[in-house]
Amino acid sequence: MKAYTKAQTERRMKIPFITTHDRTTGWPRALTPPQPVENNDRISRSSVYIMMVASVLRLFIEMTGGIVEHPGNSIEFSDVGYRLNQRSARPLVSNVNLTIARGETLVLLGRSGSGKTTLLRLVNRMLPPTSGKVLVGGRATTEWDPIRLRRGIGYVIQDAGLFPHFSVAENVGLVPKLQKWEPARVASRVSEMLSLVGLDPTQFANRIPRELSGGQRQRVGVARALAADPPILLMDEPFGALDPVTRAVLQREFKALTGRLGKTIVFVTHDLREALFLASRIVLLQAGRIVAISTPDEFLHLDNPEVKAFANSLDMTAGAQA
Repeated sequence: MKAYTKAQTERRMKIPFITTHDRTTGWPRALTPPQPVENNDRISRSSVYIMMVASVLRLFIEMTGGIVEHPGNSIEFSDVGYRLNQRSARPLVSNVNLTIARGETLVLLGRSGSGKTTLLRLVNRMLPPTSGKVLVGGRATTEWDPIRLRRGIGYVIQDAGLFPHFSVAENVGLVPKLQKWEPARVASRVSEMLSLVGLDPTQFANRIPRELSGGQRQRVGVARALAADPPILLMDEPFGALDPVTRAVLQREFKALTGRLGKTIVFVTHDLREALFLASRIVLLQAGRIVAISTPDEFLHLDNPEVKAFANSLDMTAGAQA
């Protein structure tokens, strides 16, 4: 294992560690990097990694400690736009007006670059709108403390994003633990969530992510997002990296879950089949604008060029499979 001197370690670690947000601007503030161990002349690469992880965990503790104030289930976009800066040639999303009802599974469908993920990130204020308002629970996201807003919103991404050196149980129970739940309650919730996503707690709780298949990691990611019982769940192409068979299995299981959970779910995909199967409503985006809104039953009958383009891709896929 390669080792570094203290001086080399200090140079390598002079990067902006995030500690907490600025309550005026909402942007992160920098944290002084963790100091090397004084008594060691040489520090291993693993030691550097451990100190970096400790800094990230300190951020996580600050973000999730204290009393949780959940946002409501409803989401509303009122003439919302977002651009990277004022000199951008065009906004990433513009003139978005949309209401997502409590308990709805709304799918954002579109090609790459259409603004799906941008719209998703506006909900939990990972991105602030540059025009209009995004309301969560009837309150503009810019009026929420961003950390408290995010505590009430589960977030599932592609490849799950699990902590690689935590066990499955530690990954799933992390947020409840940091919210100061009693250990017995955390353990019970971990078992409940693993069972909910089809993983036997007695077999999987003590495994680490590298010992899981891609589908199993995604199940753990969903369990972690649900562990603190948030009223809203954001899902950014969570099944996109999986093989077709595993993906179909998880889609069926997730659809069965949505009826039992009663969550407001916003789901991003570029897969029309997935949208038709999972959605209670489909919102089609093109170049940052909404071009169609429909139930799955009516979507393919809409007289819209982009809808027809997606419908044609569905026909081509069916022909290839035949």
